[in-house]
Amino acid sequence: MTTLVDRTDTLTRDALAVLQPGFVGTTAPDWLLRRIGEGLSSVGLFGRNITSPGQLAALTARLRAEREDVLVAIDEEGGDVTRLEVRTGSSFPGNYALGSVDDVELTRAVAAELGRRLAECGVDLNWAPSADVNSNQDNPVIGVRSFGADPALVARHTAAYVRGLQSAGVAACTKHFPGHGDTAVDSHHALPQIDVELATLHSRELQPFRAAISAGSKSVMSAHILLPALDPDRPATLSPQVLTGLLRRELGYDGLIVTDGMEMQAISAVYGIERGSVLAIAAGADAICVGGGLADEDTVLRLRDALVTAVRKGELPEERLAEAAARVRALADWTRGARGAASEPGAASQEGTAPGTEIGLTAARRAVRVTMGDRPSEPLTTAPYVAAFTPVANIAVGDETPWGVAAELSRLLPGTETGTYADAAVDDVLRAAGGRRIVAVVRDAHRHPWMSQSLDALVAARPDTIVVEMGLNAAPPRGALHVATHGAARVCGIAAAEAVTGN
Repeated sequence: MTTLVDRTDTLTRDALAVLQPGFVGTTAPDWLLRRIGEGLSSVGLFGRNITSPGQLAALTARLRAEREDVLVAIDEEGGDVTRLEVRTGSSFPGNYALGSVDDVELTRAVAAELGRRLAECGVDLNWAPSADVNSNQDNPVIGVRSFGADPALVARHTAAYVRGLQSAGVAACTKHFPGHGDTAVDSHHALPQIDVELATLHSRELQPFRAAISAGSKSVMSAHILLPALDPDRPATLSPQVLTGLLRRELGYDGLIVTDGMEMQAISAVYGIERGSVLAIAAGADAICVGGGLADEDTVLRLRDALVTAVRKGELPEERLAEAAARVRALADWTRGARGAASEPGAASQEGTAPGTEIGLTAARRAVRVTMGDRPSEPLTTAPYVAAFTPVANIAVGDETPWGVAAELSRLLPGTETGTYADAAVDDVLRAAGGRRIVAVVRDAHRHPWMSQSLDALVAARPDTIVVEMGLNAAPPRGALHVATHGAARVCGIAAAEAVTGN
Protein backbone atom coordinates (compact mmCIF):
# COMPACT_ATOMS: atom_id res chain seq x y z
CA MET A 1 0.00 0.00 0.00
CA THR A 2 1.33 3.44 -0.96
CA THR A 3 1.41 5.77 2.02
CA LEU A 4 1.32 9.56 2.08
CA VAL A 5 4.99 9.55 3.04
CA ASP A 6 5.85 7.34 0.05
CA ARG A 7 3.90 9.58 -2.33
CA THR A 8 5.54 12.71 -0.95
CA ASP A 9 8.98 11.16 -1.31
CA THR A 10 8.23 10.13 -4.91
CA LEU A 11 6.93 13.59 -5.78
CA THR A 12 10.01 15.23 -4.29
CA ARG A 13 12.38 12.95 -6.18
CA ASP A 14 10.51 13.48 -9.44
CA ALA A 15 10.52 17.26 -8.92
CA LEU A 16 14.29 17.21 -8.34
CA ALA A 17 14.79 14.88 -11.32
CA VAL A 18 13.40 17.40 -13.82
CA LEU A 19 15.71 20.24 -12.74
CA GLN A 20 18.99 21.07 -14.50
CA PRO A 21 20.62 23.62 -12.16
CA GLY A 22 24.03 25.23 -12.19
CA PHE A 23 26.37 26.20 -9.37
CA VAL A 24 29.26 28.56 -8.69
CA GLY A 25 32.85 27.36 -8.42
CA THR A 26 35.14 24.71 -9.86
CA THR A 27 34.34 22.06 -7.27
CA ALA A 28 30.92 20.65 -6.44
CA PRO A 29 29.42 22.34 -3.35
CA ASP A 30 28.05 20.19 -0.55
CA TRP A 31 24.49 21.31 -1.17
CA LEU A 32 24.64 20.07 -4.77
CA LEU A 33 26.01 16.67 -3.80
CA ARG A 34 23.33 16.37 -1.14
CA ARG A 35 20.55 17.12 -3.62
CA ILE A 36 21.97 14.64 -6.12
CA GLY A 37 21.71 12.03 -3.41
CA GLU A 38 18.07 13.04 -2.89
CA GLY A 39 17.13 12.66 -6.56
CA LEU A 40 18.55 15.57 -8.56
CA SER A 41 19.27 13.94 -11.93
CA SER A 42 21.11 16.67 -13.88
CA VAL A 43 23.72 19.36 -13.38
CA GLY A 44 24.51 22.18 -15.82
CA LEU A 45 28.06 23.45 -16.27
CA PHE A 46 29.17 26.89 -17.43
CA GLY A 47 32.46 28.65 -18.10
CA ARG A 48 32.73 29.66 -14.44
CA ASN A 49 32.99 25.96 -13.50
CA ILE A 50 35.89 25.07 -15.81
CA THR A 51 39.62 25.81 -15.72
CA SER A 52 41.12 22.81 -17.56
CA PRO A 53 40.16 19.39 -18.97
CA GLY A 54 41.73 17.68 -15.97
CA GLN A 55 39.83 19.82 -13.49
CA LEU A 56 36.57 19.25 -15.40
CA ALA A 57 37.12 15.47 -15.44
CA ALA A 58 37.71 15.51 -11.68
CA LEU A 59 34.56 17.58 -11.16
CA THR A 60 32.32 15.27 -13.18
CA ALA A 61 33.86 12.22 -11.46
CA ARG A 62 32.95 13.73 -8.08
CA LEU A 63 29.39 14.30 -9.22
CA ARG A 64 29.10 10.71 -10.38
CA ALA A 65 30.61 9.41 -7.17
CA GLU A 66 27.41 10.67 -5.55
CA ARG A 67 25.25 8.93 -8.14
CA GLU A 68 26.58 7.24 -11.25
CA ASP A 69 23.67 8.11 -13.53
CA VAL A 70 23.61 11.89 -13.03
CA LEU A 71 23.45 13.80 -16.34
CA VAL A 72 26.19 16.41 -16.75
CA ALA A 73 25.15 19.07 -19.26
CA ILE A 74 27.01 21.95 -20.88
CA ASP A 75 26.37 24.70 -23.43
CA GLU A 76 29.28 23.94 -25.77
CA GLU A 77 28.31 24.98 -29.29
CA GLY A 78 31.89 25.58 -30.36
CA GLY A 79 32.61 28.74 -32.31
CA ASP A 80 31.59 31.89 -30.46
CA VAL A 81 29.82 29.97 -27.66
CA THR A 82 32.33 27.92 -25.71
CA ARG A 83 32.54 26.86 -22.08
CA LEU A 84 35.39 24.36 -22.42
CA GLU A 85 37.70 27.09 -23.74
CA VAL A 86 36.03 30.20 -22.40
CA ARG A 87 39.36 31.87 -21.54
CA THR A 88 41.16 31.15 -24.81
CA GLY A 89 38.52 30.81 -27.52
CA SER A 90 37.31 27.63 -29.16
CA SER A 91 39.37 25.11 -31.10
CA PHE A 92 36.33 24.58 -33.33
CA PRO A 93 34.58 26.97 -35.72
CA GLY A 94 30.89 27.49 -35.11
CA ASN A 95 27.83 26.68 -37.17
CA TYR A 96 28.02 29.63 -39.56
CA ALA A 97 31.55 28.70 -40.60
CA LEU A 98 30.55 25.07 -41.10
CA GLY A 99 27.49 26.08 -43.07
CA SER A 100 29.58 28.35 -45.31
CA VAL A 101 31.80 25.37 -46.21
CA ASP A 102 28.70 23.20 -46.69
CA ASP A 103 30.45 19.86 -46.29
CA VAL A 104 28.21 17.70 -44.11
CA GLU A 105 30.98 15.17 -43.51
CA LEU A 106 33.17 17.98 -42.16
CA THR A 107 30.35 19.11 -39.85
CA ARG A 108 29.86 15.55 -38.61
CA ALA A 109 33.59 15.14 -37.98
CA VAL A 110 33.86 18.45 -36.10
CA ALA A 111 30.88 17.52 -33.91
CA ALA A 112 32.30 14.05 -33.28
CA GLU A 113 35.64 15.46 -32.15
CA LEU A 114 33.95 18.03 -29.95
CA GLY A 115 31.81 15.24 -28.50
CA ARG A 116 34.89 13.10 -27.87
CA ARG A 117 36.50 15.89 -25.87
CA LEU A 118 33.32 16.42 -23.86
CA ALA A 119 32.96 12.72 -23.15
CA GLU A 120 36.60 12.51 -22.13
CA CYS A 121 35.85 15.13 -19.47
CA GLY A 122 32.73 13.32 -18.27
CA VAL A 123 30.11 15.54 -19.95
CA ASP A 124 27.28 13.58 -21.56
CA LEU A 125 24.60 16.14 -22.56
CA ASN A 126 25.40 19.10 -24.79
CA TRP A 127 22.85 21.91 -25.22
CA ALA A 128 23.69 22.06 -28.93
CA PRO A 129 23.36 22.39 -31.88
CA SER A 130 21.45 25.53 -32.77
CA ALA A 131 19.04 24.55 -35.54
CA ASP A 132 17.70 28.07 -35.97
CA VAL A 133 17.40 29.38 -39.52
CA ASN A 134 18.92 32.86 -39.35
CA SER A 135 16.43 34.47 -41.69
CA ASN A 136 16.70 37.85 -39.92
CA GLN A 137 20.20 39.28 -40.37
CA ASP A 138 19.55 41.77 -37.57
CA ASN A 139 18.96 38.94 -35.09
CA PRO A 140 20.93 40.00 -31.98
CA VAL A 141 21.28 36.57 -30.37
CA ILE A 142 21.55 33.88 -33.09
CA GLY A 143 23.70 35.17 -35.97
CA VAL A 144 26.82 33.03 -36.42
CA ARG A 145 25.34 30.42 -34.07
CA SER A 146 23.16 29.37 -37.02
CA PHE A 147 24.37 27.30 -39.97
CA GLY A 148 22.80 29.92 -42.25
CA ALA A 149 19.63 31.37 -43.75
CA ASP A 150 18.73 28.48 -46.07
CA PRO A 151 16.42 25.97 -44.31
CA ALA A 152 17.65 23.00 -46.36
CA LEU A 153 21.30 23.80 -45.60
CA VAL A 154 20.55 24.25 -41.90
CA ALA A 155 18.62 20.97 -41.88
CA ARG A 156 21.37 18.83 -43.40
CA HIS A 157 24.07 20.29 -41.15
CA THR A 158 21.91 20.01 -38.04
CA ALA A 159 21.42 16.30 -38.77
CA ALA A 160 25.15 15.81 -39.40
CA TYR A 161 26.02 17.59 -36.16
CA VAL A 162 23.57 15.48 -34.15
CA ARG A 163 24.97 12.26 -35.59
CA GLY A 164 28.57 13.31 -35.01
CA LEU A 165 28.04 14.46 -31.44
CA GLN A 166 26.06 11.38 -30.44
CA SER A 167 28.58 9.03 -32.03
CA ALA A 168 30.88 10.09 -29.17
CA GLY A 169 28.31 9.14 -26.53
CA VAL A 170 27.17 12.71 -25.87
CA ALA A 171 23.47 13.46 -26.23
CA ALA A 172 22.57 16.35 -28.53
CA CYS A 173 20.02 18.99 -27.54
CA THR A 174 18.74 20.60 -30.73
CA LYS A 175 17.60 24.19 -30.12
CA HIS A 176 15.69 26.57 -30.00
CA PHE A 177 12.35 24.96 -30.90
CA PRO A 178 10.40 25.91 -32.94
CA GLY A 179 13.05 28.36 -34.24
CA HIS A 180 14.65 31.56 -32.93
CA GLY A 181 16.10 32.80 -36.22
CA ASP A 182 13.49 35.37 -37.26
CA THR A 183 13.69 37.51 -34.14
CA ALA A 184 14.99 41.04 -33.53
CA VAL A 185 14.84 40.72 -29.74
CA ASP A 186 17.15 38.75 -27.45
CA SER A 187 15.02 36.51 -25.20
CA HIS A 188 17.59 36.96 -22.44
CA HIS A 189 16.16 40.48 -22.10
CA ALA A 190 12.55 40.38 -23.36
CA LEU A 191 9.98 38.17 -25.10
CA PRO A 192 10.48 38.03 -28.90
CA GLN A 193 7.47 37.55 -31.18
CA ILE A 194 7.55 35.90 -34.59
CA ASP A 195 4.60 36.85 -36.77
CA VAL A 196 4.66 34.28 -39.55
CA GLU A 197 2.00 32.07 -41.04
CA LEU A 198 1.93 28.35 -40.31
CA ALA A 199 3.03 27.58 -43.86
CA THR A 200 6.21 29.63 -43.39
CA LEU A 201 6.86 28.06 -40.02
CA HIS A 202 6.65 24.57 -41.50
CA SER A 203 8.72 25.29 -44.60
CA ARG A 204 11.40 27.35 -42.85
CA GLU A 205 11.72 27.07 -39.05
CA LEU A 206 10.65 23.45 -38.63
CA GLN A 207 12.66 21.89 -41.44
CA PRO A 208 15.90 21.57 -39.40
CA PHE A 209 14.03 20.17 -36.40
CA ARG A 210 12.46 17.48 -38.55
CA ALA A 211 15.96 16.58 -39.74
CA ALA A 212 17.25 16.48 -36.16
CA ILE A 213 14.42 14.20 -35.08
CA SER A 214 15.12 11.89 -38.02
CA ALA A 215 18.80 11.87 -37.03
CA GLY A 216 17.83 10.72 -33.54
CA SER A 217 18.45 13.85 -31.46
CA LYS A 218 18.12 12.73 -27.86
CA SER A 219 16.79 16.07 -26.65
CA VAL A 220 15.28 19.29 -27.96
CA MET A 221 15.41 22.70 -26.25
CA SER A 222 12.42 25.02 -26.37
CA ALA A 223 12.58 28.73 -27.19
CA HIS A 224 11.17 31.58 -25.13
CA ILE A 225 9.41 33.12 -28.13
CA LEU A 226 5.79 33.93 -28.89
CA LEU A 227 4.33 32.57 -32.14
CA PRO A 228 0.73 33.81 -32.44
CA ALA A 229 0.04 31.41 -35.32
CA LEU A 230 0.49 28.55 -32.84
CA ASP A 231 -0.38 30.12 -29.49
CA PRO A 232 -1.25 33.82 -29.15
CA ASP A 233 -0.98 33.79 -25.36
CA ARG A 234 2.04 31.83 -24.17
CA PRO A 235 5.65 31.54 -25.36
CA ALA A 236 6.70 28.21 -26.83
CA THR A 237 8.34 26.99 -23.60
CA LEU A 238 5.01 27.29 -21.76
CA SER A 239 2.68 26.33 -24.60
CA PRO A 240 0.90 22.94 -24.77
CA GLN A 241 0.08 23.69 -28.41
CA VAL A 242 3.78 24.03 -29.25
CA LEU A 243 5.39 21.36 -27.07
CA THR A 244 2.70 18.70 -26.92
CA GLY A 245 0.62 19.48 -29.98
CA LEU A 246 3.35 20.37 -32.49
CA LEU A 247 6.54 18.73 -31.24
CA ARG A 248 5.11 15.57 -29.69
CA ARG A 249 2.04 14.78 -31.75
CA GLU A 250 2.59 16.41 -35.12
CA LEU A 251 6.36 15.88 -35.44
CA GLY A 252 6.29 12.59 -33.51
CA TYR A 253 9.14 13.47 -31.14
CA ASP A 254 9.45 11.23 -28.07
CA GLY A 255 12.80 12.33 -26.63
CA LEU A 256 13.59 14.74 -23.82
CA ILE A 257 12.29 18.31 -24.06
CA VAL A 258 14.49 20.80 -22.18
CA THR A 259 13.59 24.43 -21.57
CA ASP A 260 15.93 27.29 -22.32
CA GLY A 261 17.17 29.06 -19.19
CA MET A 262 14.15 29.89 -17.03
CA GLU A 263 15.83 32.91 -15.47
CA MET A 264 15.86 34.65 -18.87
CA GLN A 265 13.70 37.77 -18.81
CA ALA A 266 11.30 36.46 -21.46
CA ILE A 267 9.99 34.05 -18.78
CA SER A 268 11.12 35.30 -15.38
CA ALA A 269 9.97 38.91 -15.84
CA VAL A 270 6.47 37.85 -16.89
CA TYR A 271 5.74 34.62 -15.01
CA GLY A 272 8.51 34.22 -12.43
CA ILE A 273 10.70 31.13 -12.51
CA GLU A 274 8.52 29.09 -10.13
CA ARG A 275 5.26 29.63 -12.02
CA GLY A 276 7.09 29.42 -15.34
CA SER A 277 8.60 26.05 -14.43
CA VAL A 278 5.22 24.60 -13.44
CA LEU A 279 3.65 25.83 -16.68
CA ALA A 280 6.55 24.44 -18.73
CA ILE A 281 6.25 20.93 -17.27
CA ALA A 282 2.46 21.05 -17.65
CA ALA A 283 2.88 22.12 -21.30
CA GLY A 284 5.07 19.11 -22.09
CA ALA A 285 8.64 20.03 -21.13
CA ASP A 286 10.59 17.36 -19.25
CA ALA A 287 13.56 19.26 -17.87
CA ILE A 288 13.96 22.77 -16.49
CA CYS A 289 17.23 24.49 -17.34
CA VAL A 290 18.23 27.02 -14.69
CA GLY A 291 21.61 28.10 -13.43
CA GLY A 292 23.13 30.45 -15.97
CA GLY A 293 22.23 33.34 -13.68
CA LEU A 294 20.60 31.73 -10.65
CA ALA A 295 23.00 29.12 -9.35
CA ASP A 296 22.30 28.37 -5.70
CA GLU A 297 20.55 25.88 -3.48
CA ASP A 298 17.66 28.23 -2.74
CA THR A 299 16.70 28.28 -6.43
CA VAL A 300 16.66 24.47 -6.58
CA LEU A 301 14.50 24.21 -3.45
CA ARG A 302 12.10 26.90 -4.65
CA LEU A 303 11.56 25.12 -7.96
CA ARG A 304 11.29 21.69 -6.33
CA ASP A 305 8.68 22.96 -3.88
CA ALA A 306 6.76 24.84 -6.59
CA LEU A 307 6.40 21.64 -8.63
CA VAL A 308 5.34 19.54 -5.64
CA THR A 309 2.84 22.17 -4.52
CA ALA A 310 1.39 22.42 -8.03
CA VAL A 311 0.76 18.67 -8.07
CA ARG A 312 -0.92 18.79 -4.67
CA LYS A 313 -3.14 21.69 -5.75
CA GLY A 314 -4.15 19.92 -8.96
CA GLU A 315 -2.43 22.49 -11.18
CA LEU A 316 0.08 19.94 -12.52
CA PRO A 317 -0.98 16.31 -13.11
CA GLU A 318 1.13 13.93 -11.05
CA GLU A 319 1.49 11.58 -14.02
CA ARG A 320 2.88 14.45 -16.17
CA LEU A 321 5.63 15.13 -13.62
CA ALA A 322 6.35 11.40 -13.37
CA GLU A 323 6.51 11.11 -17.16
CA ALA A 324 8.96 14.03 -17.36
CA ALA A 325 11.20 12.53 -14.65
CA ALA A 326 11.13 9.17 -16.43
CA ARG A 327 12.37 10.77 -19.65
CA VAL A 328 15.28 12.38 -17.80
CA ARG A 329 16.24 9.02 -16.30
CA ALA A 330 15.88 7.29 -19.67
CA LEU A 331 18.32 9.74 -21.23
CA ALA A 332 20.74 9.12 -18.38
CA ASP A 333 20.51 5.39 -19.10
CA TRP A 334 21.25 6.03 -22.80
CA THR A 335 24.28 8.18 -22.05
CA ARG A 336 25.74 5.52 -19.75
CA GLY A 337 25.49 2.90 -22.46
CA ALA A 338 26.63 5.22 -25.24
CA ARG A 339 29.55 6.45 -23.17
CA GLY A 340 30.80 2.91 -22.77
CA ALA A 341 30.39 2.10 -26.47
CA ALA A 342 32.15 5.29 -27.59
CA SER A 343 35.10 4.59 -25.29
CA GLU A 344 35.82 1.12 -26.65
CA PRO A 345 39.35 0.71 -28.05
CA GLY A 346 39.56 2.21 -31.53
CA ALA A 347 36.17 3.91 -31.37
CA ALA A 348 37.55 7.42 -31.86
CA SER A 349 39.87 6.52 -34.69
CA GLN A 350 37.09 4.61 -36.44
CA GLU A 351 35.12 7.86 -36.46
CA GLY A 352 38.06 9.70 -37.99
CA THR A 353 38.36 11.90 -34.89
CA ALA A 354 41.34 10.45 -33.06
CA PRO A 355 43.01 12.60 -30.38
CA GLY A 356 45.40 15.20 -31.74
CA THR A 357 43.49 15.86 -34.95
CA GLU A 358 43.38 19.44 -36.25
CA ILE A 359 39.88 19.10 -37.62
CA GLY A 360 38.79 22.40 -36.06
CA LEU A 361 41.59 24.44 -37.63
CA THR A 362 41.12 22.66 -40.94
CA ALA A 363 37.44 23.59 -40.92
CA ALA A 364 38.20 27.21 -39.98
CA ARG A 365 40.68 27.53 -42.85
CA ARG A 366 38.14 26.18 -45.31
CA ALA A 367 35.57 28.71 -44.09
CA VAL A 368 37.69 31.80 -44.79
CA ARG A 369 36.66 33.90 -47.80
CA VAL A 370 39.01 36.60 -49.13
CA THR A 371 37.79 39.37 -51.44
CA MET A 372 40.28 41.64 -53.21
CA GLY A 373 39.58 45.34 -53.45
CA ASP A 374 39.86 47.54 -56.53
CA ARG A 375 43.57 48.13 -56.03
CA PRO A 376 46.28 45.44 -56.00
CA SER A 377 47.12 44.42 -52.44
CA GLU A 378 50.17 42.66 -51.10
CA PRO A 379 50.04 40.30 -48.10
CA LEU A 380 51.16 41.70 -44.77
CA THR A 381 54.90 41.31 -44.28
CA THR A 382 55.54 43.90 -41.56
CA ALA A 383 53.90 44.39 -38.18
CA PRO A 384 50.51 46.17 -38.65
CA TYR A 385 48.24 48.14 -36.37
CA VAL A 386 45.13 46.13 -35.48
CA ALA A 387 42.03 48.21 -34.76
CA ALA A 388 39.44 46.00 -33.10
CA PHE A 389 35.91 47.45 -33.22
CA THR A 390 34.04 45.71 -30.42
CA PRO A 391 30.25 45.55 -30.11
CA VAL A 392 28.58 44.56 -26.86
CA ALA A 393 28.45 40.75 -26.75
CA ASN A 394 25.13 39.03 -26.20
CA ILE A 395 24.72 36.99 -23.02
CA ALA A 396 24.83 33.62 -24.80
CA VAL A 397 28.29 34.40 -26.18
CA GLY A 398 29.51 36.39 -23.18
CA ASP A 399 32.24 39.00 -23.11
CA GLU A 400 34.90 36.97 -21.30
CA THR A 401 36.03 34.93 -24.31
CA PRO A 402 38.80 36.62 -26.33
CA TRP A 403 38.40 37.02 -30.09
CA GLY A 404 40.13 38.72 -32.98
CA VAL A 405 43.36 38.36 -34.94
CA ALA A 406 45.84 40.45 -32.94
CA ALA A 407 47.31 37.59 -30.92
CA GLU A 408 48.00 35.45 -33.97
CA LEU A 409 49.32 38.35 -36.03
CA SER A 410 51.68 39.18 -33.15
CA ARG A 411 53.04 35.66 -33.36
CA LEU A 412 53.49 35.82 -37.12
CA LEU A 413 54.63 39.46 -37.22
CA PRO A 414 56.33 40.44 -33.95
CA GLY A 415 55.78 44.08 -33.08
CA THR A 416 52.11 44.11 -34.07
CA GLU A 417 50.19 46.67 -32.00
CA THR A 418 46.49 46.78 -31.28
CA GLY A 419 43.78 49.09 -29.98
CA THR A 420 40.16 48.47 -29.03
CA TYR A 421 37.36 50.83 -30.06
CA ALA A 422 33.70 50.85 -29.05
CA ASP A 423 32.54 53.79 -31.18
CA ALA A 424 33.47 55.75 -34.28
CA ALA A 425 36.99 56.99 -33.52
CA VAL A 426 38.73 56.96 -36.90
CA ASP A 427 41.06 59.84 -36.08
CA ASP A 428 42.25 57.93 -33.02
CA VAL A 429 42.91 54.85 -35.14
CA LEU A 430 44.88 56.81 -37.75
CA ARG A 431 46.90 58.55 -35.07
CA ALA A 432 47.72 55.29 -33.27
CA ALA A 433 48.57 53.47 -36.51
CA GLY A 434 51.01 56.05 -37.77
CA GLY A 435 52.64 54.66 -40.88
CA ARG A 436 51.68 51.07 -40.12
CA ARG A 437 49.21 49.24 -42.29
CA ILE A 438 45.82 48.96 -40.59
CA VAL A 439 43.90 45.74 -40.01
CA ALA A 440 40.34 46.60 -38.95
CA VAL A 441 38.58 43.74 -37.16
CA VAL A 442 34.79 43.84 -36.85
CA ARG A 443 31.93 41.63 -35.80
CA ASP A 444 28.52 42.02 -37.50
CA ALA A 445 29.37 45.40 -39.02
CA HIS A 446 25.98 45.45 -40.77
CA ARG A 447 24.20 45.67 -37.40
CA HIS A 448 26.25 48.59 -36.06
CA PRO A 449 26.08 51.86 -38.02
CA TRP A 450 29.04 53.35 -36.13
CA MET A 451 31.15 50.39 -37.16
CA SER A 452 30.21 50.66 -40.83
CA GLN A 453 30.91 54.39 -40.77
CA SER A 454 34.32 53.77 -39.20
CA LEU A 455 35.23 51.24 -41.88
CA ASP A 456 34.17 53.58 -44.69
CA ALA A 457 36.21 56.43 -43.22
CA LEU A 458 39.26 54.24 -42.63
CA VAL A 459 39.24 52.84 -46.15
CA ALA A 460 38.80 56.34 -47.59
CA ALA A 461 41.77 57.63 -45.57
CA ARG A 462 43.90 54.52 -45.96
CA PRO A 463 42.95 52.50 -49.07
CA ASP A 464 45.40 49.72 -48.12
CA THR A 465 43.34 48.89 -44.99
CA ILE A 466 42.58 45.20 -44.48
CA VAL A 467 39.12 44.41 -43.09
CA VAL A 468 38.45 41.20 -41.18
CA GLU A 469 34.76 40.47 -40.57
CA MET A 470 34.30 37.84 -37.82
CA GLY A 471 30.50 37.94 -37.64
CA LEU A 472 27.84 37.58 -40.30
CA ASN A 473 29.25 38.37 -43.72
CA ALA A 474 26.26 40.56 -44.58
CA ALA A 475 27.81 43.92 -45.55
CA PRO A 476 29.52 44.72 -48.86
CA PRO A 477 33.26 43.94 -48.86
CA ARG A 478 35.50 46.87 -47.94
CA GLY A 479 39.23 47.48 -48.00
CA ALA A 480 42.19 46.34 -50.04
CA LEU A 481 41.50 42.89 -48.65
CA HIS A 482 38.24 41.80 -47.06
CA VAL A 483 38.49 38.59 -45.05
CA ALA A 484 35.30 36.88 -43.87
CA THR A 485 35.90 34.20 -41.22
CA HIS A 486 32.20 33.40 -40.54
CA GLY A 487 32.80 33.34 -36.80
CA ALA A 488 35.08 34.55 -34.03
CA ALA A 489 36.44 31.30 -32.59
CA ARG A 490 40.17 31.21 -31.83
CA VAL A 491 40.79 28.99 -34.86
CA CYS A 492 38.94 31.51 -37.05
CA GLY A 493 41.41 34.16 -35.89
CA ILE A 494 44.32 31.89 -36.76
CA ALA A 495 42.88 31.22 -40.23
CA ALA A 496 42.36 34.96 -40.83
CA ALA A 497 45.93 35.83 -39.80
CA GLU A 498 47.25 33.17 -42.16
CA ALA A 499 45.13 34.59 -44.97
CA VAL A 500 46.32 38.18 -44.62
CA THR A 501 50.01 37.24 -44.25
CA GLY A 502 50.05 34.55 -46.93
CA ASN A 503 51.25 31.91 -44.45
